[in-house]
Amino acid sequence: MITVKPFAAFRPKKEYAQECAALPYDVMSSEEAREEVKGKPYSFLHVDKAEIDLDTSVDLYADEVYAKAKENLCRLERDGIYETEKEKTFYLYRLVMDGRAQTGIVGCASIDDYLENRIKKHELTRADKEADRCRHVDTCSAQTGPIFLAYKENATLDTLLATETQKQPLYDFYSDDGVRHTVWRCDTTLCETIEQAFEKTEALYIADGHHRAASAVKAGQKRRANGYNGTEEFNYFLSVIFPARDLKIFDYNRLLYDLNGLDEDEFLKAVEKRLGSVTKKAGVYKPESRHTVGLYVKGNWYEVALKEEICNAASPAKRLDCAILQNEFLSPVLGIADPRTDKRIDFVGGIRGLTYLEKRCNEDAKAAFAMYPTAMSELTDIADAGEIMPPKSTWFEPKLRSGIFIHKI
Repeated sequence: MITVKPFAAFRPKKEYAQECAALPYDVMSSEEAREEVKGKPYSFLHVDKAEIDLDTSVDLYADEVYAKAKENLCRLERDGIYETEKEKTFYLYRLVMDGRAQTGIVGCASIDDYLENRIKKHELTRADKEADRCRHVDTCSAQTGPIFLAYKENATLDTLLATETQKQPLYDFYSDDGVRHTVWRCDTTLCETIEQAFEKTEALYIADGHHRAASAVKAGQKRRANGYNGTEEFNYFLSVIFPARDLKIFDYNRLLYDLNGLDEDEFLKAVEKRLGSVTKKAGVYKPESRHTVGLYVKGNWYEVALKEEICNAASPAKRLDCAILQNEFLSPVLGIADPRTDKRIDFVGGIRGLTYLEKRCNEDAKAAFAMYPTAMSELTDIADAGEIMPPKSTWFEPKLRSGIFIHKI
């Protein structure tokens, strides 16, 4: 049984929603964020990446960064840009990108469901990143970035999404990248229906936002140490919950800066020996099915058809193409044992396209692997099995915007 609660959102007034909405803090550097907010005094990046309003010499984790985040959040309210709902309710949030729509329910998930693994994970988190966002939540007394969750099947919620999105929206705008963002405020009479529908759902799955989820939970646990009865807002964390079937995972590709002493021809021979047949292609090659990988090296594209015997692991996590690549080639041949920390490998979201991989290989990288996207069914299978995906296995688009909904705790 899953618990999802309505909340009294702290949100921008309608005329400011487009300017306030911002990409998640962790998809851009501080330098990129400084450029992004030029001429945008109300961008939520001023809260989520508050270092952009301080001198570049200030450490990202310095006390003044978190103090500035709180100051900027309070300023949005003081200046009349944001307001707090008088009643608790749910919202619907639709994103449309390249003609494909996904609509989720905005509410607050239970930290107990997370702790008891009814909200299932598929990634490891880093302690330093957790500590950063936990401190941000605790200092601001607010969860500022929603967690991207998914559910498998729920007929009641599907019907509600279909009917309620025919009504007049609260917000409807396009972000700079052309994604349309539409938000509906649910009537409070629907709250019980939505809560009961989630109670019949066995599990939720974190699609994106593992660090934000872990941080919100730890901030809640910290406050629980002073006593709680379970009704306090810190017992729940801000989420947007989508039907899994509507979500799209993009490829997450690999760039190699070092071939571990091999020249390009030796590298190709090693790929064929360890992974499978290598076929040169006339132009850019994008993998068309599971267990095929694109390879760009020495100015040419190749198709790598993975050998059947290395694709049949009992573990669903080890059957992923990125896991096969890591375990059969990157680690034993190139010596990249920990791709999270090894500086010889980099990861590029498929939204950038394969010509970007070519560009990088012509500039600073030696080779690139283009991956076939992980499927949502693979993600849920791995989470259900209690396993962990290799790093950088999934890239979701479009990205949820921060700054549309804030959950005060």
